[in-house]
Amino acid sequence: MNARQLDENPAGIHLPLDPLPGHTSRGRLERVLRRGEFAVTTELNPPDSADPEDVYNRAKIFDGWVDAINAVDASGANCHMSSVGICALLTRMGYAPIMQIACRDKNRIAIQGDVLGGAAMGVANMLCLTGDGVQAGDQPGAKPVFDLDSMSLLETIRIMRDNGKFLSGRKLTTPPQVFLGCAVNPFAPPYDFRPIHLGKKIAAGAQFAQTQYCFDVPMFKTFMQKARDLGHTEKLFLLCGVGPLASAKTAKWIRSNVPGIHIPDAVIKRLEGAQDQKKEGKQLCIDIINEVKEIPGVAGIHVMAYRQEEYVAEIVDESGVLKGRQPWQREIRRDDQIVAERLDHILHDEITETQVDMVKTAH
Repeated sequence: MNARQLDENPAGIHLPLDPLPGHTSRGRLERVLRRGEFAVTTELNPPDSADPEDVYNRAKIFDGWVDAINAVDASGANCHMSSVGICALLTRMGYAPIMQIACRDKNRIAIQGDVLGGAAMGVANMLCLTGDGVQAGDQPGAKPVFDLDSMSLLETIRIMRDNGKFLSGRKLTTPPQVFLGCAVNPFAPPYDFRPIHLGKKIAAGAQFAQTQYCFDVPMFKTFMQKARDLGHTEKLFLLCGVGPLASAKTAKWIRSNVPGIHIPDAVIKRLEGAQDQKKEGKQLCIDIINEVKEIPGVAGIHVMAYRQEEYVAEIVDESGVLKGRQPWQREIRRDDQIVAERLDHILHDEITETQVDMVKTAH
């Protein structure tokens, strides 16, 4: 039996999977990581739309290349389709989403309700974020909440899962079975504090972490050494954030305007010297992956390809990180085909009958 078969529900329903000892969720991502396989996750940039097809079309391009898809929660304090809504659509089709939860927009009552709702839909992974301030977005007059922060959010969901209680102490009928994640930025000062801060998130309940974009591998190696020295990599699965840069101009703009993203001069110089900067940006991402995958304690990569999602499959394939393994992908099931054929038959019959009636009426 191959790994893919292990990650499918024998009843024919893709999620949740059968429970396994030592696992807190019934999702694929936790299984891949606990098996020691190199995991690949990515982000689905939410549409400014109420059309579910806009979500499905964006998810399809990741089929067979990633183990889980982040459902982004109003990143940059800009409004898009909600993370909960995207997760509802993705789980309906069998995808494994990572539901991002930002503390900026909701209080603890709403957040705990979303946790239960997400878990009920089959969401097995939740990423706890404090969230960007409203001044960063296009509606700076919005009222920020920040009832919780990423640390207290991790503790809240851990209490719900492990103790079966709300923060109020009221008991849950069925606790959520979820794999808890956090974000970490090794590339923002104070650098020495970042591994220590990650340790606090682990204590609060974090089981996996996704980092900010890595464009400075030596700096990342320094962070990983400290994380290993503190024992973090024995308690948490760390996925390094990577992504392609479209051009040197884009890189300069990001470096100047997006807080927390560190892009060395050498990277910009490399892009400026390339004939095809977009192609070079993709190759740079692959080169970084090939370096970070060899760093002890790195359990996977998180590929962020904003407006370049079509490159994700190429990047993962050419980097060779999957080593022949194929993550889950949605396949057309026989019952789907039967339903489609039946609908086509009904529609065809209705058109034929209408035409016959029209002929009869005319005579």
